Amino acid sequence: AVDLHAGQIQGFFDIPTDNLFAAPVMAADIQTRYGSQELMVVSPDVGGVVRARSLAKRLNNAPLAIVDKRRDRPGQSEVMNIIGDVKGRMCILIDDIIDSGGTLCNAAQALMDAGAAGVSAYISHGVLSGGAVARVSNSALKELVITDTIMPTEATTLSDRIRVLTIAPLIGEAVRRIADESSVSSLFD
Repeated sequence: AVDLHAGQIQGFFDIPTDNLFAAPVMAADIQTRYGSQELMVVSPDVGGVVRARSLAKRLNNAPLAIVDKRRDRPGQSEVMNIIGDVKGRMCILIDDIIDSGGTLCNAAQALMDAGAAGVSAYISHGVLSGGAVARVSNSALKELVITDTIMPTEATTLSDRIRVLTIAPLIGEAVRRIADESSVSSLFD
């Protein structure tokens, strides 16, 4: 499996299961594209802080920010507070899944409003249902990078704001290590 939404999901399988992480592939891509810029890794919610911290460590201990979403009353629109100083920094949002894209696009706008130099997002699983591709294309996001764990739709591949990053070499190496009975976890050290 790749980037399980919760690690506990591994316990539901009756066979040995490895949870592979896309973070090393994403980190290499981020360093290639944005390495010379002042980076800030951002979790779009409190629940993704561990994932964001892991990516930040891979990016030379880049600073970390969190988007804190709150609703004062049910049915009221979310208020997004940024925890961390993003002013003048290239912000990298990291999450495991994007479906409608609403939360991610709102987070990108909140970061830009807080003075970020730019915002890109790296997401493991690009579901992108409904109007998500259009939402991303019209958002404050400079770029959305998804992996190929889910086959991208034609609309996704035609968007100039969405890029697909392959994790085939990561999966291939994991399969090789399993066949050779060597460590898969050392892929993520």
